[in-house]
Amino acid sequence: MKGTGPALFGRVDGELAVGGVPVGRLAARVGSTPFFAYDRALVTERVAAVRAALPEGISLSYAVKANPMPALLHHMNELVDSFDVASAGEMRHALDTAMPPSRVSFAGPGKTDDELTRAVAAGVTIELESVNELRRVRRAGAALCLRPRVALRVNPPFAFRGSGMRLGGGPQQFGIDAEEVPAVLSKLAGDDLDFQGFHVFAGSQNLRADSIVEAQRSTIELMVRLADASPVPVSYLNLGGGFGIPYSSKDQPLDLGPVGENLAKLQDELVRPRFPDARVVIELGRYLVGEAGVYVTRVVDRKESRGKTFIVVDGGLHHQLAASGNFGQVIRRNYPIAAAGGPDAAAVETVSVVGCLCTPLDLLGDGVTLPRLEIGDLVAVFQAGAYGLTASPTAFLGHPAPAEILV
Repeated sequence: MKGTGPALFGRVDGELAVGGVPVGRLAARVGSTPFFAYDRALVTERVAAVRAALPEGISLSYAVKANPMPALLHHMNELVDSFDVASAGEMRHALDTAMPPSRVSFAGPGKTDDELTRAVAAGVTIELESVNELRRVRRAGAALCLRPRVALRVNPPFAFRGSGMRLGGGPQQFGIDAEEVPAVLSKLAGDDLDFQGFHVFAGSQNLRADSIVEAQRSTIELMVRLADASPVPVSYLNLGGGFGIPYSSKDQPLDLGPVGENLAKLQDELVRPRFPDARVVIELGRYLVGEAGVYVTRVVDRKESRGKTFIVVDGGLHHQLAASGNFGQVIRRNYPIAAAGGPDAAAVETVSVVGCLCTPLDLLGDGVTLPRLEIGDLVAVFQAGAYGLTASPTAFLGHPAPAEILV
């Protein structure tokens, strides 16, 4: 996978193409705009690049929450070693593929009794987020006469420097505080539970290899200490992920080289001597699929207001909340955006691309330079393969949901 953002996608006769198919033709195939298009070849290439960078013996898990489109999951099933889900709905989609239940993990706070019962019945690994969740899993297993597969999600005492979203360090709704884990492990000794190991996910969307290297070493060192209190040999070490992708021209792509080299050292120094039979997992979502997706929307109006040009499209934040800057950005920055068709590239203008919703928050591109766009032209928002449709308020103002297509 060479380049990033728009550079990953080719053009056919000047028109943006996804999976080698011009987006105008895809629009006709889908039947409407807006829509999301995901390039399966780019996903395959990204997974291969990660595999090449990681040392032998590291398992690769796909975080389904990044993009749970069923067709994409069936494709990912052929590429990765396991799935991580965060709801019973995601679990159902994951189990509809050929992925064995034992290679599906279920993480996240607030699991209901119904979800825990379904997870125990399915045989997936439940990553326990609290002592109360442990009690409820124990009850579900007894009611079903089954031995639940469980792991402990640990809230580490350290933070993930440079992370776009911190999921560890300090008080967290995620996981059991590391200092409480030995006491929880002692409660497992007499339980009829199939204890697997630990999951530590300290942060996400990190572009700094040095920060990821530091976090992975701290994570494995923590797991080594916690394993001393385990009633059984630890067979599962989920190191999380956190690999980020660039969303603006200021972002530099993550260098996987140092990350892979560090993991190889950690395997030799800490993992194999202490956990010779453990499955070591890197869990990635956004990094595997984020750059392989494009959100395509059509111009429905253009207007001038006090010297500023607005390009109004039929999409918006109800489909692509993150691109509008309303999904965790402290300072709003434009996602890569381009004219999808083939207008005269010399006739450029500075415009703001806005959606069709009755709120000034519905802004897809602020002060962007694009070829002159007319009503009916297509606009593409890139980096749309992760946390797009399912991370957006699709019911807001009652507009139709967009289509998704895997090309």
